[in-house]
Amino acid sequence: MPRPLGLTSLRILAAIRDGVTYGLEIVAHSGVPSGTVYPGLGRLTNSGLVRSRWEDHLVAEAEARPRRRYYELTADGERALAEGVARVAAAANDLAPGQAGGGRA
Repeated sequence: MPRPLGLTSLRILAAIRDGVTYGLEIVAHSGVPSGTVYPGLGRLTNSGLVRSRWEDHLVAEAEARPRRRYYELTADGERALAEGVARVAAAANDLAPGQAGGGRA
């Protein structure tokens, strides 16, 4: 069974889910440093949770900037994000005052 996604990967996936689709925009939206986002995007792409495509070079040239690589979640990425969010929510609930150990006495 694959290792659960960490908070950084979940933040990157959540940014993409929220419609943030290229690297620097993901950095700004997620609050994760670029030196972490770009390797993370590579790992998420290699694991099949995200797919990417380069924009047409004419668009970038018309705007006088480098080409952007756009990212989108795959079905596996959507599932992994939902599972990760549920796992983090359960952990946060367990950490709430009076809830240590899942509320068990």
